[in-house]
Amino acid sequence: MILLGFDVEEFDMPLEYGRSISFEEQLSISTSGTSTILEILRAAGVKATFYCTANYAAHQPESIRQIVQEGHEIASHGYYHSHFEPEHLKSSKLVLTDISNTPVTGFRMPGMMPVDELEVEKAGYVYNSSINPTWLPGRYNNFDKSRTWFYDGNVLQIPASVSPFVRVPLFWLSFHNFPLLFIKWMSSAAYKKDGYLNLYFHPWEFTDLRDKEKFGLPAYVARNSGALFVNRLKYFISWAQSKGYDFAKTGDFANSINKRQPVHRDR
Repeated sequence: MILLGFDVEEFDMPLEYGRSISFEEQLSISTSGTSTILEILRAAGVKATFYCTANYAAHQPESIRQIVQEGHEIASHGYYHSHFEPEHLKSSKLVLTDISNTPVTGFRMPGMMPVDELEVEKAGYVYNSSINPTWLPGRYNNFDKSRTWFYDGNVLQIPASVSPFVRVPLFWLSFHNFPLLFIKWMSSAAYKKDGYLNLYFHPWEFTDLRDKEKFGLPAYVARNSGALFVNRLKYFISWAQSKGYDFAKTGDFANSINKRQPVHRDR
C-alpha cells in the first residue's frame, strides 16, 4: 500500500533564505495548500495522514477539523516547526487530540531530524516516521538505518521510502526534480521489494514558489511547484491506482503491523 503523508506546518522556509514572511501569510499558504490536497484526495478516493504542528492547529483549527471530517488521520509534527523541546512531544499530542477530537498515535520530527525514541514512547506514540534512510548533504546520513519498518523499543519506526540498493529518496524534492517516468520506475521497484511506499509532502508545495524575490527559495525547491505540482500528484495517484496499489492512512498501516507482531520490549 501507499502511505501519503503531508507535513502541515507554518511555512517558515523563506526565513532560512533571508526573506521576511509574516506569520499570517505562513498560515495562509499552508491552509490554501491543505485545501488543494484535500480536493485531490477527495477526487481520487484516497485517505492520507496529515502531520500537523500544534502551533498551526491552534491557529487554524477549522482546517484540522476538515481533515478529520474527510476521513484522514491527524498525527503530530511537533509543537513548532522551527523549535523543538522534548516536552513538545506530549504537549503537541494533547493539543492535536483536543482540536481534532481523534486519537493521535503518530509522530514526525520536523526536518526528519533525530529524536529521542524513549521520549517518543513516553509521550504515548505508537509509531514514528522521522527517518529518511538515505544521505542528504548538510542534513543527515542515515545509511546505517533500516530502509523499511522496524521497532525501536515499543515504537514502530516507519522510514520514508527510498529505492532499493542505492537508496534514492522518494520524497517531496524528488517529485519536484525527477522526471515522472523515473519516479514511477523507482516507486514501482520499492513497492515490489518492500510491499509499501511511505511518501511525504508539504501543503506549501502547492503554491507557486518561483518568485525568487519574495520567497528566496533555490530552484530545486521551487521547480514544479504550484499548479504543476498539483498535476504531478494527481498523475502519480492515478498511475498508482492503475497498477492496483492501495492507499492507506499510516496509523492503519502501523496497527496492522502491531497486530501481526505485538511488541512489548523493555529498554
